Amino acid sequence: MKPLILVIDDEESLRYTFKKFLTNAGYDVEVAASLDEALAQIDKKHIDMIFTDIVLGWQNGLDILGIVGERRLTCPVVIFTGAPDLNTAAEAVRLGAFDYLSKPVLENTLLRLADRGIKHKKIVDEKELFRIHIEAIFSSVKDGIIAVDPALKIIAMNDANRKFCGCTDNMLGRPLTESFMRCQGRCLAAVQQAIETKVPAEFLRVECMRDDAPPRIVTLTASPLEDGSGSFLGAVLVKRDETRLAVLERRLAEQTGAHGMVGDSNEIREVLSLLESLAQVETTVLILGESGTGKELAAQALHFLSPRKNGPFVKVNCAALPDDLLASELFGHVKGAFTGAISDRIGRFQQASGGTIFLDEIGDISARMQLSLLRVLQEKEFERVGESQPLKADLRIIAATNRDLREKVKAGEFREDLFYRLNVIPVRMPSLRERKADIPLLTHHFIREFALKFDKSGTDLSDDAMRALMEYAWPGNVRELRHAIEHAFVVTRDSTITISSLPGELRLLATGKEADDASADSGINAATLSRALEQCSWNKAKAARLVGISRRTIYRKIKEFGLETDSD
Repeated sequence: MKPLILVIDDEESLRYTFKKFLTNAGYDVEVAASLDEALAQIDKKHIDMIFTDIVLGWQNGLDILGIVGERRLTCPVVIFTGAPDLNTAAEAVRLGAFDYLSKPVLENTLLRLADRGIKHKKIVDEKELFRIHIEAIFSSVKDGIIAVDPALKIIAMNDANRKFCGCTDNMLGRPLTESFMRCQGRCLAAVQQAIETKVPAEFLRVECMRDDAPPRIVTLTASPLEDGSGSFLGAVLVKRDETRLAVLERRLAEQTGAHGMVGDSNEIREVLSLLESLAQVETTVLILGESGTGKELAAQALHFLSPRKNGPFVKVNCAALPDDLLASELFGHVKGAFTGAISDRIGRFQQASGGTIFLDEIGDISARMQLSLLRVLQEKEFERVGESQPLKADLRIIAATNRDLREKVKAGEFREDLFYRLNVIPVRMPSLRERKADIPLLTHHFIREFALKFDKSGTDLSDDAMRALMEYAWPGNVRELRHAIEHAFVVTRDSTITISSLPGELRLLATGKEADDASADSGINAATLSRALEQCSWNKAKAARLVGISRRTIYRKIKEFGLETDSD
């Protein structure tokens, strides 16, 4: 579509001349002899540019600038006059004129200004569209967002952040140090760290205090902000409200203990006892076990039970990165160390200073990386890639693997000296097959978790579904059980999870089987059943569902274990 230009002048001959020049150049043109006629055109059509004389009979052409401003139009306005005056020109520019010309206006001057004005409007419109999109995104995000410049002055925030902090737009342009101190300065610390290091900073579970609202638990993530050319613009701080999740986790912790490690079997109790003992000892720990058994959760328990609990807990999946990238990720690098290293970067070891680093999948690292880690364990120091100056490693190392490291040592695939350095105190996580008595507790833990996530409170599990969970071999262990319950929440529309809601392999297992309790029965002992009955106030139907057996079987088990009460 051709750009539309409006020409305003009370001289008909000039209107005709301007229209002819512009039409021949490929523009659509409308003309007006007065401001009233011009307003009628503006009301009816989308005007891309305006040329106007200052003198329009008894009217002042400069008034069109006020109209354009009030209506927030983006069309450039060019003022021309037969009596040029410095004060008038200055006033026109102050009011927002795109340019100021004196008569007579030559054709090439007119067309040059038209071309510049239309290009200018296109750029302005694109910026406005971008601004509208950004505002829409900001307003739709539930997390609080603040953007600051390198001097820590607030340049933008969204509605969610205004609600988070009870702040108003008069804080825009003010330093962050004056505005957000209700979180013990953690917002400021996160932003300062991101600006100083040029890498993202994350503060988990910070308490945000307000006089006019209950405390909130938030996770803060600050990221450096750069434009397409790499120029540093400041930082963006994102606040995620995790109050509901923190409350739920606290309630679950009260019920299950040990930092969210759910279970009451002898196997998991032995693990928890060992973790509590090791937490107070500054030694390297190697966590062993199949995939999905909760090795990361065990590492977190070690950290949060230890004297380093107030320091960072940094996780690294050693199998997720190739060797060169893993070295940079762990140890950091200096500018120019390799192609693409455009600035210095601190590594995970440096980030974990004062806390704990968790090296998952340690059995998959290369021989060269094994040697580098051996030095860290022996000498408690490391070097950034491209730098020879050693840095001290004030941290605790916890490693984990699902591989048999002894077999890898025999095969020459893993250094024996590194293995013994890592294997000072091994912790073996039992498979879910070995702790089937915990399946009911884990299942109801995940049901509560996903009931909150999917807003499906009151969701329960049918007896046949629990029997299927108890009979299944669980090659993926606790992680697979969690995914199975999440799958059930996604597909079911009822308040009860049945066999039909479970993943295909569990449905297949249950197909054609009698509704007996053979597998579930084998995993129930007197202590587990007694706790279930007490938890359900001796409602036998509820207790049976909790442990995954039928009501017929629970009566038999109560008698077998001698758990009858006087009322029975």
